[in-house]
Amino acid sequence: MQVVKYVFQPHGDDRGQLVALEEFRDIPFRIKRVYYMYDTVAGVVRGHHAHKSLEQILVCIHGSCKVRLDNGREKKIVPLEKPYEGLYIPNNIWREMYDFSPDAVLMVLASELYEEADYIRDYDEYLKYIQSEEQLMNVEEKV
Repeated sequence: MQVVKYVFQPHGDDRGQLVALEEFRDIPFRIKRVYYMYDTVAGVVRGHHAHKSLEQILVCIHGSCKVRLDNGREKKIVPLEKPYEGLYIPNNIWREMYDFSPDAVLMVLASELYEEADYIRDYDEYLKYIQSEEQLMNVEEKV
């Protein structure tokens, strides 16, 4: 599994820092939804789901956290610690966010509006879904 992190261009001077994000320039998709998490209680794990079509970029704009990515065959842990770095999560990837610092603010840029039908919230169901997607791709490659 390839982990893709975007390093955004910070602009700063003696007044401070600024990072601007533009769809299709800094972000590889049209941004249809933005949300953020903060005041996450110690020990809490967020996420526990995958998306069928939605793509995301996660930016820990303050503090730090970790993201566990799982494609059904391989798992990777990615730290998010810099406000100018974004983790790209394509569709069909299980994600769990955890180990939030007390001051963490995790911003999420999403390619789609909220749609409950796009979520896979059960891990065993996720594994079955991934397997069926891979089988479908293999059939399409043979045609």
